[in-house]
Amino acid sequence: MTINFKNQTLQLHPAKGIYWREQDTLLIADLHLGKAAHFRKKGLAAPATVLQKNLSNLVSLLMEFMPSRVIFLGDLFHSSLNKVWDQFSLFLQYHPSISFELVQGNHDILPSQFYLDAQLEVYTGPLIIDNFIFSHYPLIDFPDSLYNFYGHLHPGVVLSGFGGHQSKLPCFHFGATQCVLPAFGAFTGLFIVQPKVGDRVFVIAERTVLEV
Repeated sequence: MTINFKNQTLQLHPAKGIYWREQDTLLIADLHLGKAAHFRKKGLAAPATVLQKNLSNLVSLLMEFMPSRVIFLGDLFHSSLNKVWDQFSLFLQYHPSISFELVQGNHDILPSQFYLDAQLEVYTGPLIIDNFIFSHYPLIDFPDSLYNFYGHLHPGVVLSGFGGHQSKLPCFHFGATQCVLPAFGAFTGLFIVQPKVGDRVFVIAERTVLEV
């Protein structure tokens, strides 16, 4: 779904990313790469296909939009180092024409040399581009002239269907001053948001983005 927002063209994709047309930039939050491997290492059940699904979804977005820039809004990698980082670093090398950038999140705790070796540009604080300000956490204090895009929450909504059946679905939640992106990673949960009057919520359902 394509929307005009703040005089900018944003394409909300069912793979849980936003393509910002004027900046030729792809916005993605909360991949949590390596999370499943991290859980398995601790003896906890976790699907073995998560990495392949995450990278496949990312590749599909890169092929569809061919962006010059990809900005990860935090929690790119889930905590301590494991073999998944090597696989992801190799993946980045296959796309040398794209600038991959990370607005650091609470799970992004790898030593800085690993990001440097992967040629990943890292921002330890919010990133401002035109009238948008990008962060991992929702910002509390920022200029009125800016609109904040962030991740961290893994937003979702509950929709009721026939017979009282309820579904929890990920969403893009646009408020008056901030938008929270859905978690891109396949092995993440949902935090149910409570939209206010005037907010816009775009739900991801069956490979489609719908405004509710």
